[in-house]
Amino acid sequence: MALSEKQAKRNAYGEELRERRERAGLTQAQLGKLAVLSRSHIAHIEAGRRLPSREDAERLDQALNTGGVFVRFLPDANLAAFFEEVAELEPQAVMIREYQNSLVPGLLQTEEYARAVFARGFPRVSDEKCAENVRTRLGRAKILEDSLTPEVWALLDEAVLRRPVGGYRAMAEQLRHIVHLGEHRIRVHVLPFSVGAHALMESGVTLMRFADMAPLAYVEGLNTGTVLDSPAVVEQSLVSYDLALGDALSHQESLALIRAVAEEYEDAQRPAHP
Repeated sequence: MALSEKQAKRNAYGEELRERRERAGLTQAQLGKLAVLSRSHIAHIEAGRRLPSREDAERLDQALNTGGVFVRFLPDANLAAFFEEVAELEPQAVMIREYQNSLVPGLLQTEEYARAVFARGFPRVSDEKCAENVRTRLGRAKILEDSLTPEVWALLDEAVLRRPVGGYRAMAEQLRHIVHLGEHRIRVHVLPFSVGAHALMESGVTLMRFADMAPLAYVEGLNTGTVLDSPAVVEQSLVSYDLALGDALSHQESLALIRAVAEEYEDAQRPAHP
């Protein structure tokens, strides 16, 4: 079977890194120390399983004195630099577990919802750039076209449902989309306000499992994001997710709540009768 274009690029990137590392007389562990990366991360890159983030590529260039080769070798992508590695990892995952406390996860966003998110970002971007960002985000959802892999669980704080991003019509459409996905493709669980404090309330998180490498966690803040591959940190994140999931509504109860909130938005659009 022919390699996909993305896999071929990952393989080429890994071969280039391995060749230049060996030419410098460094082990993976030694290069990792110089570039402030884990040995396992270096190993995954060289094996073609992962691409580095732009920041990691810059550190590899500095450690190997390659004059920007590894940054230039990264594929062009209309993504925030800190998210590039995650976008490469998502299609390889066999399971993705998301928790979001304020926004619908990118994989589940509708066009109008995504446009509203990008339109409120800073610094402001042109209409053309906003449209490109939306297309890129919607393109990520193609991994859901496979009916089996990856398995996706979306754990949503009730605040995600209640914040009318893009207005009532856009929000109703977005929630109906989540219901449709929940009925046919993914699992959805809502953490209602009544739960109060829970194990994930401090941060959103994405957890990914793979067939051929260890699980990873990804956390994101304002203008920054970090892929976490420390086994202890990933395990702690998985346990926190499970604890929060235990406080959430069931899949069917969650879909019922999402439908009800979508109806509230739809009712709010209708003109009031005299």
